Amino acid sequence: MSKKITVGLIGAGRIGRVHGENLSFRIPDANLVAVADVFKEAADKTAADLRIPTAYTNYQQILEDETIEGVVICSSTDTHSQIIEEAASAGKHIFCEKPIDHDLVKVNRVLKVVEEAGIKFQVGFNRRFDPNFRRVREIVAAGDIGDPHILRITSRDPEPPPVEYVKVSGGIFLDMTIHDFDMARFLINSEIEEVYAVGGVMIDPEIGKAGDIDTAVITLCYENGVIGTIDNSRQAVYGYDQRVEVFGSEGVVMVSNNKPDSAVVSNVNGDHSSNPLFFFVERYTESYIAEMKEFIECVQQDKTPSVTGIDGLVPVVIGHAAKKSLDENRPIKISEIS
Repeated sequence: MSKKITVGLIGAGRIGRVHGENLSFRIPDANLVAVADVFKEAADKTAADLRIPTAYTNYQQILEDETIEGVVICSSTDTHSQIIEEAASAGKHIFCEKPIDHDLVKVNRVLKVVEEAGIKFQVGFNRRFDPNFRRVREIVAAGDIGDPHILRITSRDPEPPPVEYVKVSGGIFLDMTIHDFDMARFLINSEIEEVYAVGGVMIDPEIGKAGDIDTAVITLCYENGVIGTIDNSRQAVYGYDQRVEVFGSEGVVMVSNNKPDSAVVSNVNGDHSSNPLFFFVERYTESYIAEMKEFIECVQQDKTPSVTGIDGLVPVVIGHAAKKSLDENRPIKISEIS
């Protein structure tokens, strides 16, 4: 029987609580012993709700605890790189929510520190662990649709985030589309050479005043010749819209939205079914559990996580290329982003 891995949670916001619940109640090989958040009430409530023995307001106390083997970083993005470097120097294995940082210089420095420390480092691109998307990758990799020609990703949120969040998010490409950039690499298993992005403010003028857009379409050109498109919207009034299609020389594979049920009512007014699951917590429940199970297993079994630091870096590079494309109204080679 494998020994339990002792873990500390840094950040008790929405995604922190998701990971905390899974570590506490759904992953038997994890032993979540501490949580830290700069807001004392959040740390204390998370500890009480999830039966975590210790709550701190200073994450340094988790890093100083020699009994803690791994940390799960769910704090605000602007703190990620610093905490990763400090955790790696303390010899902790690290799971960090995306992105590592918005600044590519900081990301590269983090990857160097992590490599030198020799610890496990996994980035939280949870959609790779979604059963539907994993199945698409398997089908494409097996050649069941022949040579892939076209990738289509639709990713639309049910409602826009608060404008105050938009101001610190890094923009739509580094906050929202970054998941789709990772999925585009994952499904096709080829690197993206060029991007061309167009977008606008069609939902909330305040998002535009904050210097961002809320609607975008991005064209991707791959090294292996595949052409891809991603379409994003910050507001799909019918729910969380998450669909994928890969078209190939011998067929096509598609993933539709997950819904609360599969019932369809047919009557004189037409066919009616439930809306898609409302947002990412409901839609990707299984994937959050699966990615954290992998992190714990990698620490237990001395394995390299399937989502590495490089996988954390490349979507940030693509995000910067997309922003440059939008600003300059031209296709951007990924090689233009240093």
